[in-house]
Amino acid sequence: MSTDVAGRRGIELDPADMGKVVNRLKRAQGQLAGVVGMLEEGRDCEDVVTQLAAVSKALDRAGFAIIASGMRQCLVESNGEETLDVEKLQKLFLSLA
Repeated sequence: MSTDVAGRRGIELDPADMGKVVNRLKRAQGQLAGVVGMLEEGRDCEDVVTQLAAVSKALDRAGFAIIASGMRQCLVESNGEETLDVEKLQKLFLSLA
C-alpha cells in the first residue's frame, strides 16, 4: 500500500502483472485503430461492430486484471489490518460494467 499527499492509502500494482496488462492494452489499441480504419473505408456494419466488441472485451479484461492485482496486493500486505476498501473496489468493478 502507498499513501498519497492527502494520506489516503492507494493500491500498488504488481509490475509483473502489469506487463501483461500493458500488452493487452497495446493489442486493444491496435484493434481500435483497425476499427477506425474500417469506418473510414466504409466497411460493413457487422464487421465494424464485431471488431469494436473485441476491443471492448480486451479493455474490460485489462480493467479486471488491474483490479485483481490490486486486490491481491491488499490481501498479501494486510498484516492483520483492514486494508481492503470494499466500497472502493465495488465502485471500480461497477465502472467496468
